[in-house]
Amino acid sequence: MLTDTQTSLLQSYRREISTYDEVIGADGLVKPHWNKLFASLEKIGLKELDYRNQEIINRLRENGVTYNVYESADGLNHPWQLDPIPFLIEQKEWEQITLGLKQRAQVLDLVLRDIYGPQRLVHEGILPPELIFDNTGFFRPCFDVKLPSENQLLLYAADVARGPDRRMWLVDNRTQAPSGAGYALENRRIMSKLLPELTEGMYVGRLFPFFNTIHQTILSLAPHTKENPNVVYLTPGPNNETYFEHAYLASYLGYTLAQGDDLVVRDGYVWLKSLEGLEKVDVIIRRVDDDWSDPLELREDSRLGVPGLLHSIRSGKVAVINPPGVSALENSALLSFMQSCSKFFLQQDLLMPSIATWWCGQQKELGYVLDNLHRLIIKKANRKQKFRSVYGKTLSKEALAQLRLEILKTPHEYVAQEEVSLSTTPSLVNGKIEPRLASLRAYMVSNGSDYCMLQGGLTRSSAEKDRYVISNQYGGISKDTWIVSDTVAETPSRMTNTVKNTATPHSTLPSRSAENLFWAGRYAERTMSLTKFLRIVISAINENVDFRGSFKLEYIDILLKSTTHLTLSYPGFTDEKNEQIRENPYKELGELVKNSQKSGTVASNVQSFLNSALAVSDRWNHDTRRVITLLENSLKKTKSLDIHNHNSVQNLLDKLHGRVFTFYGTLSESMPRDHAYHLFEAGKLVERLLAKISVLRSCFSFKNDVNTENELIEAVLTNHYLLVHYRQLYKSSFNLETMLDMVLMDDKIPYSIAYQLDLLAKCLAQLPNVSPTIRLNKAEKAVLEAATQMKLADVSRLVLGSPNKPFRKDFDQLLSRVANLISSVTVSLTDTYFTHTFIQSVLVEKSVNDATNEV
Repeated sequence: MLTDTQTSLLQSYRREISTYDEVIGADGLVKPHWNKLFASLEKIGLKELDYRNQEIINRLRENGVTYNVYESADGLNHPWQLDPIPFLIEQKEWEQITLGLKQRAQVLDLVLRDIYGPQRLVHEGILPPELIFDNTGFFRPCFDVKLPSENQLLLYAADVARGPDRRMWLVDNRTQAPSGAGYALENRRIMSKLLPELTEGMYVGRLFPFFNTIHQTILSLAPHTKENPNVVYLTPGPNNETYFEHAYLASYLGYTLAQGDDLVVRDGYVWLKSLEGLEKVDVIIRRVDDDWSDPLELREDSRLGVPGLLHSIRSGKVAVINPPGVSALENSALLSFMQSCSKFFLQQDLLMPSIATWWCGQQKELGYVLDNLHRLIIKKANRKQKFRSVYGKTLSKEALAQLRLEILKTPHEYVAQEEVSLSTTPSLVNGKIEPRLASLRAYMVSNGSDYCMLQGGLTRSSAEKDRYVISNQYGGISKDTWIVSDTVAETPSRMTNTVKNTATPHSTLPSRSAENLFWAGRYAERTMSLTKFLRIVISAINENVDFRGSFKLEYIDILLKSTTHLTLSYPGFTDEKNEQIRENPYKELGELVKNSQKSGTVASNVQSFLNSALAVSDRWNHDTRRVITLLENSLKKTKSLDIHNHNSVQNLLDKLHGRVFTFYGTLSESMPRDHAYHLFEAGKLVERLLAKISVLRSCFSFKNDVNTENELIEAVLTNHYLLVHYRQLYKSSFNLETMLDMVLMDDKIPYSIAYQLDLLAKCLAQLPNVSPTIRLNKAEKAVLEAATQMKLADVSRLVLGSPNKPFRKDFDQLLSRVANLISSVTVSLTDTYFTHTFIQSVLVEKSVNDATNEV
């Protein structure tokens, strides 16, 4: 073991400590496990540690790990922050913390069951009635909402921090939808990959047994007759602050990520609107706040919940974790009564103390708070009342007087807490290891009548020295939490299932997810098609700077008009009276790249793709997420692009085009060929067909002289990735008929219209048939008709124009009919799979019969 004198990093850190610190024990010596960690840090060195820290930042960004900070400039893309130095707790101390928090969870569970049951705490004067009945988290409709388990509080998180007596103190309770466990899991994954040597000489507790217990708890709530229960992870949606975690955990646990509108209650059962119809839901993991959970009985303006959810829980037809109503336990005023509750239920003193708390709804406590306002922290009792904690010592006399008046108006709404100096922990700050205040969020899950503790947690440290602001909303930085010991503990295998499962494996795809996947494909291909064509157009213009032949000007004019038709950004280059746009086309082309507020541009297409991709985050693996993050970076660069720098524009288009190709390749190589894949492919193919047809019509519906058409032929072959192949077959001799035969009819060429139509038909055939009596649905019929018309066409006739007219009527009409048929595919898929109406009308009778059979 290294001594203090041998460890320069440790010496430097000790000089920075100004209060009691996690590294130093009560005897003033460095704790053994921290000594080992600093020994490892010494071997790595500050320079390398700083480099690894940058790797952590990059990896988190690549993996799309975000925390949505409301009213932030970063908005929905605020990057998650992870300190490279973990937070260490020795196993022996952790065992004591576990005992204290398990006891706390048991007391809270008993309080929950009592306030929605016999209410003995109120009748016997343990809790003031106002504390319950004026609690914004107490909902009378939840009075008889019960789960089929002994414990009702199944998931619980506690914020703890080390107090002045060097013991861990409880700071706050999280009971509604405890967040952060998914971030803790991702933190561990990142740290184990980028800083594995920090564990040298220590055994670190594993995290996955906790999630295994969650899985077993969920299985215990599902109907015992069901071998493969349908579990839904209910999220408010992509705008929620912890949406990344919702998608991450749904994917990790193998559950279906859904929003409120994806669920419907029929005959007391909850059904998921899926691509294959209505599917009965057995268990819901709820990340929607209590009052938003059921607009029928709770908050009527909610669009996040499920109408009738409470009735379904009461009927025992669905289990919800945690059940609505648990937010009553998050009232900060309860902390001042927990000792009495523990003695009442368990005849025990609390093993872990709470931060001293005074509820202003009691006269004596109110007087104490008003007399000591200048040194206390003032909070609202109910977390739902948006109110940022006020530190009395920071207020002027006038502000203190105003706060006093506010408290006296509604004293029962306020609590005061003692401001306790908390411990500091090592953090990497600007290339140095410095002490920062920190607290830990610990997680528990019910395991029968007991609770299982996560061997770790989410530690958050303050970004500023000597200032206790650890919330992620206000700039707190996360840390991996290690429970360390000198001996390795036995751990179960990952995600074990004690129930033998003989049911057919099945993956549910909600209709909302199906629609987003389809549109993700469309917008990805819209981006691909536009970037490809813009590169062709800009290259043609650049070449024309030195070659001023009239035919070149003519074909460039046609390509520019084709760009407007492709983007539908009218009038654009189709405005014959606008001479300025032709003299300087770069300005308009730059707008078609950069302007995210204008429909059809590169920037708006990428943004729309990212919105759709984010809504189905649970469907992407790590490699796919990393490519999506690269596309996010491209979007940022696109929005800040200098459109006057033509080289920058070209480079950005090249990189963006390559990244979309990489995204396609990653999906093709890794995504299962399920309904999700085929819907994405269908969207991509629909958009590709429409884009290719648009360019072909713009370039060849009207005859041009031979030289102009040769230039257009070369541009179109490039657009179809066929220029090299064409030259290998026909050398340098361009011919419109042979070119059209290749791009329209050749079913062996990936970007030909015929090949794409065949591929689209195969994708549509893989989607569920919602009506057994119909062999082909409307979308399949449209594609079959389009493919048939294309295969029956005579190319030699298509290239002929009308007599004495430059217009190729047959060619234009054929492509117009095919385009209309392909456009109808989107409408048909929407009606069949995305709007739910047809699915429900067909399947609801079967669903009701199934439900009746189970009663």
